[in-house]
Amino acid sequence: MAGLRWGILATGGIAHAFARDLRTAGLDLVAVGSRGKPRADAFAAEFEIPRAHASYEALVADPDVDIVYVSTPHPMHAGNAVLALEAGKHVLVEKPFALNAAEAAQVRDLAAARGLLAMEAMWTRYLPHMVRIRELLAGRVLGEVRDLFADHTQRLPADPAHRLNALELGGGALLDLGIYPISFAWDVLGPPVELSARARFAETGADTDVATILTHAAGAVSSLISGSRAAGPNTAHIVGTEARIDIDRVWYTPTSFRVVGADGSVLEEYASRVEGRGMQFQAMAAERLVAEGRLGGDILPIDETVAIMGTLDEIRRLIGLRYPGE
Repeated sequence: MAGLRWGILATGGIAHAFARDLRTAGLDLVAVGSRGKPRADAFAAEFEIPRAHASYEALVADPDVDIVYVSTPHPMHAGNAVLALEAGKHVLVEKPFALNAAEAAQVRDLAAARGLLAMEAMWTRYLPHMVRIRELLAGRVLGEVRDLFADHTQRLPADPAHRLNALELGGGALLDLGIYPISFAWDVLGPPVELSARARFAETGADTDVATILTHAAGAVSSLISGSRAAGPNTAHIVGTEARIDIDRVWYTPTSFRVVGADGSVLEEYASRVEGRGMQFQAMAAERLVAEGRLGGDILPIDETVAIMGTLDEIRRLIGLRYPGE
C-alpha cells in the first residue's frame, strides 16, 4: 500500500521540525494550512509542498490529504483534531494531546466512531534508543526496576507575553516540558497509583518548575523534574536490582545510553544514528498502523494518552494550576 499523504496544520517551530523530518524520511507531504495565506505560502515554499491553504478548514477539506499533523498550541489541539476527524482525516496530534483528559477522551471517542487513527505525537517513544530500552526491560536485564529519574529543564524565554508563560495558551513547564518525563515514567513503569507534586510559578500564573514523585503498582518510584527558567542535565536513569540504564543528554532525543551492572561494569553501550531530529519515526509508525487497518498501536495506545492527560490533570490539581475557562 502506498504511504499516506500528509497535511500540516499550523506553521510554528514544531511544524518546521516535523516537515524537515518528513522530507528526510521521504514521506509524502502534500499540503499545509495556516490562519493566513502568506504564512502558508512561505511554509510551502520552504518545504516544496504542492498546496498551501489559508485556513485550517481548507486544509482538512483537501481531498488529497489522508492524515493531518496538528501542531497548534495546546488549547487548540482538541478542536483542531476534531475538525480534521470530522473531515475524515486521520490525526497525529502534538503532545500534550489536549489541554486535559476530558478533551483527550472526546478526540479518542470521535476517532473510534469514525474508524480513524488518532495518535499522540510523543515522538520520543518511537526513537530507536527507546525501542532498545524497552527490549532490555522486557528481558529483565535490570532485574526488578525500583527507581526512575528524569528531568526536562531548559532556560526558555521569561517574557510574560511569550506563549510559554501565557496561561490562556496552556503555557508553563508542565505541559510543554513535563509531559516528556511523565510519559516516560508511564512507558517504563505503567500508571502511577500515588503521586505528589510541588511547583513554582511565574508572575503570569504559569508554572516555571514542577517536581513530581510517582509511585507505581509494583512499588517503583519515579522522580521527575520539569523547569523552564534554568537548563539542567536533561538525563534519565532507570535503576534495577541487577543493573541500571543511564541515558545521556538529551535523553528524549536521539542519544546514547549505557547499561551498567550492579558491580559497575558496562554491559552494553548504545549510540543513536538517526538522520534528522527523529520525528519521522512516529510518522512512519502512524503509516504502518493505517496500512494494517489498526486504530492504535502498542507503543502509545490512545487510552494511555488519555490516562496520561489524567495524570497531568491530577498534578495540576495538587499544585493549584488552572487554565482559563476550566
